[in-house]
Amino acid sequence: MSRIGKIPVRIPAGVKVSFHDEVITVEGPKGKLAQKYHPVISFKPEGDLIVINRANEEKQTKSFHGLYRNLLKNMVIGVFTGFTRALVITGVGYRAEVQSRVLSMSLGYSNDILVGIPEGLSVAIEANGRVVVSGIDKQRVGEFASEIRKLRLSEPYKGKGIRYEDEQIRRKVGKSGVK
Repeated sequence: MSRIGKIPVRIPAGVKVSFHDEVITVEGPKGKLAQKYHPVISFKPEGDLIVINRANEEKQTKSFHGLYRNLLKNMVIGVFTGFTRALVITGVGYRAEVQSRVLSMSLGYSNDILVGIPEGLSVAIEANGRVVVSGIDKQRVGEFASEIRKLRLSEPYKGKGIRYEDEQIRRKVGKSGVK
């Protein structure tokens, strides 16, 4: 049995989960998410828990077992509490601001960089160059945060650039003086 797949998913009050036509639909206070699933996986509601079962013991089916359990868990968390990913902008003159649905960033290039904020996501700019991306879909939040980070990766000498809040940049020592 899959170690992750055998753990039932707890459904909090206020969240509705339905399964039909090989589509999982999760609806909660923050919104609604849907995900297709493979027919070798079955979902069985038991009170406030959902147990995930698989049809056979093939390697691919075992992979799906843990995958769809985690997808369902992330959907439930997303519609109930949501997901956030924080980025930190470090550097002299580096800054960001939100103008309607556009993120405008000054990152040391000759022109400002404009990035459209996807539907379903929100971006907040906090003090000290902290950018917080939030939404109900974990994959979309992480992907958009990754796209922002790629615009100016942190460099190892001074640490200038964009990094995740919990990321540690490995610093290097610069050139030493000549004799």
